[in-house]
Amino acid sequence: MKKVLMIWIMAVSTVSFAQNKIDEERMQRDVEVAENILGTLIKQQYGRRQFFPIEVQGSYLPGYGVTFRVPSEMFGNMFFMQGGDEVWDMAPPPMPMNPMNAPGAVSYSYSTNESIDRNQAESNYLKATKDNVKGQSTKNKISVDSSRSSYQEKTLEAAQNFIADYGDLLSQLQPNEKIVVTNKTDGPNFQMAWAGSFERTQRQSLITVEGTKADVNQFRLGKMTRDQLLKKLKIVNSEISDELQPDLELLSSILNRLYSHDLSKTFFSDGNIYYERLKDYGAMYHIQVYASTQTSEDLFDMPTARLQGVNSATRDKKVKELYPEFEKSIKEDMLDYGRTIKSLNDNETLMLEINLTRCPHCGIPSTLELSVKNSVLKDYASGKISKEAALSKLVIKKGPEQ
Repeated sequence: MKKVLMIWIMAVSTVSFAQNKIDEERMQRDVEVAENILGTLIKQQYGRRQFFPIEVQGSYLPGYGVTFRVPSEMFGNMFFMQGGDEVWDMAPPPMPMNPMNAPGAVSYSYSTNESIDRNQAESNYLKATKDNVKGQSTKNKISVDSSRSSYQEKTLEAAQNFIADYGDLLSQLQPNEKIVVTNKTDGPNFQMAWAGSFERTQRQSLITVEGTKADVNQFRLGKMTRDQLLKKLKIVNSEISDELQPDLELLSSILNRLYSHDLSKTFFSDGNIYYERLKDYGAMYHIQVYASTQTSEDLFDMPTARLQGVNSATRDKKVKELYPEFEKSIKEDMLDYGRTIKSLNDNETLMLEINLTRCPHCGIPSTLELSVKNSVLKDYASGKISKEAALSKLVIKKGPEQ
C-alpha cells in the first residue's frame, strides 16, 4: 500500500512539474505578441490619426508574472498628425542629451509611411516649443496638463482592456501569476533641456494596472463577468508631488545614514536615496546598494565587511553571505524608522525600491521591492501589534536572480 501511495505521489509531482515548466521560446513569443497588442490598443484610443509609435517592453519573472512597461510621461508623450495639419493632442517628447544613457529611456522608431518625415517633425517640434516659451497660443495646441491627463486616461483604459480581452494569450502563466502594465521606470525624474536655454519640466505620474491570470481564466470560463474582472484589477493612477515633505526627507536622511559604508554591516548606499510622494498612494523610496569598491582589475575593498584587496571570487562569496542579513535588516529598519512618517494616510503605502549590488551568478535577486501600509506602521508604533506581526504584513517582491 505504501509503495502504491509513493508511486502515486511521484506521478502527481511529475505531472505538476511538467505543467509548471515554461517553454521559454514560446513565452518570449507570447510576450512579444502581447507587446504589439497593447501598443495597438493605446494607439486606437486616438482614432485613425497618424503618429509616432510608442515602444512597449514586456518581461516575464517566474513566480511573479509578466510586466509590460509603457513610456513614462517624460519620454512617452506624443504628438499626432492628421490631414497634413498639426494637431497637438499631446505634449511632444523632450529629447535627452544622450538618450541611450538616460535611465529608463525609451527608444522611438519612425515609420516609413508617415505623412511627414523626421526632419520636418523636428522642425515642427522646435517651432511649437518656441511658441510655447513665448506664450503664443494657437488653435492647434492645447495645454500640457490637458494632454498629460488625456494620455494617462487613455493608457489606463487600454491597459484594462488589454488584460481583460487578451490576458489569456499569455497561456503559460500560472493562476497566481500577474499581468501588469505600468509606466514605472528606474531612476530619478530628469528635467530635460530643449531648444537652447528653454527648460521644460513636467509633473510626473505613476500608472499601474495589475490583474491575475486566475481572474482572467475565470472570465474566460464564464464564471465572472467582464465588469467583475475590471473591478478586481488593481489600479494606481497617482501624480508625483514636487512639494517638500519634511518627514519624508527625514526618512531619506535616516536611510542614507543607516546604510553608509561606515555604519552598515551589510551593503551600503551611495548617499543618494531619494523619494517620490505619490498622491493618494503613498511614498516610494529609490535605493541603490553596493557591496564593494573596485581598486584594481581584480581586487576589491569591502568596507562594511572590513575587507581590503580581496579577489572577485572572495568578494562574490562574501556578497552571498551578506545578502540574507541585508534583507532582514532592511525590513526591520523599514518598520522601525518608517514610524517617523506622519504625512501619509492610513491606507497609503510606504515602498522601498532597491537595486542590489551586482554579483553575477551569485543567485541573489537583482532588485527588491518592499511595501507596507501606513496603518501597519502606526499600529506597530503604538504597540497594538508586535514586530513579528508587522513583518508578516510587509509585502516583498524579488526581481530576477543575477
